[in-house]
Amino acid sequence: MTATVVLVHGAFADASGFAGIIRQLSGAGAEVLAPPNPLRGVAADAAVIGAVVAAVEGPVVLVGHSYGGAVISQASADLENVAGLVYLAAFAPAVGESCASVQEPFLPSLLASTIRPTPYDAIGAVGGPELLIERSRFHETFCADVPADVAEVMAVSQRPLAAAAIGEPLAAEGWSIHPAWFQVAAHDNAISPDAQRHMAGRMRATVEEIEGSHAAFIAKPLDTAAFIMRAVESVS
Repeated sequence: MTATVVLVHGAFADASGFAGIIRQLSGAGAEVLAPPNPLRGVAADAAVIGAVVAAVEGPVVLVGHSYGGAVISQASADLENVAGLVYLAAFAPAVGESCASVQEPFLPSLLASTIRPTPYDAIGAVGGPELLIERSRFHETFCADVPADVAEVMAVSQRPLAAAAIGEPLAAEGWSIHPAWFQVAAHDNAISPDAQRHMAGRMRATVEEIEGSHAAFIAKPLDTAAFIMRAVESVS
């Protein structure tokens, strides 16, 4: 049975960013789901995505972008139908690590200086504000290789991440028990490419580097969809 692809978006974005990939995967005959990621905290978000995956009949390849990588890492730890994990310029913390701590050994990314807290608390999170990327710096920080008009729409429609999620350590991870693939974005200004290589290396993932930004999957959907399909074919 061919695995269903479940696409999990990260912070400052939503599932519409997967539009180009969805068209390519669907055209290749793959079943695809792209559920909303609440962006409230790793454990809570992993529970939501885990419920979606558990309801799928047959094997699933979980794909996570950015913060979505932390979510699929924890969600996949106890899901019997997960056949593989694909990381797109993503976080893959170990148990006890957070998205913040796994980056500490590496030079700070541009995102560290362009992210801004809201003056209000994040509803539905454990406490603290929301985080957003400064609108005037969104293009270079998040998606430098997409057209400026597209980046402007993304900037004004970005979905905030609860600040508490950045420091929340993983309680479980599935990348040590499931085959993994990792697409490293070579010109990422949100997550250090060296941090990505580190995470990919310790999980012994099949690695591909793409010449692109943190949103290379949007700028180059054909390349990214082909990478995902190779994972699907490998486990199907």
